[in-house]
Amino acid sequence: MIQTQTKTVTFDEFAAWYPENSVRRYELHKGVIVEMPLGTGPHSCVTGFTRDEISAEIRRLKLPYFIPGDCLLKPIRDEAGYQPDVIVLDQVALANEPRWDRESIITMGSSVRLAVEVVSTNWQDDYHFKFADYEKLGIPEYWVVDYAALGGRRFVGNPKQPTLSVYQLVDGEYQISQFRGDDRVESLAFPELRLTAERIFRAGLPPAELS
Repeated sequence: MIQTQTKTVTFDEFAAWYPENSVRRYELHKGVIVEMPLGTGPHSCVTGFTRDEISAEIRRLKLPYFIPGDCLLKPIRDEAGYQPDVIVLDQVALANEPRWDRESIITMGSSVRLAVEVVSTNWQDDYHFKFADYEKLGIPEYWVVDYAALGGRRFVGNPKQPTLSVYQLVDGEYQISQFRGDDRVESLAFPELRLTAERIFRAGLPPAELS
């Protein structure tokens, strides 16, 4: 991440500052605007594959969901603002979002069916800050896709291994299920999804390593 300023700002100040039609992505972390670096090739492949598989499931079941091109997520904390790698929104619930039509901003967890973060070197953000903020906002399901086992050992095992952590909201708290290898991913939002953790992880491998 690249810090763009030292003065702290609120979410509203961040949203007003955000450049229109920007080719760069920014988030607000602890009141500081940070430029999100371009993902690596493998990171982009895993993100794109996950988005495509979920989109196909939405189309197959004709669900009233969609994955937006651009979206800012406002946690309850005023000093944070995120752009998940993949976010699935409920078209019906968006009618209650006060800032969606004008700013593409989501303020209620009930508008989100699923948020996905693909882990990069700043893995602490996904496992700590975003976990806490998404839980408090009431997002019902949150995936952390750690295809390269970058996270701490308490998250990806010892020895480390690629892990997909699925957090589902139960009585206001996230309960975690972890998937590795040929484990079929169990999703609250997409219970019929037939996708293994390994298929997601292998989207980030170069062709020479596929067999």
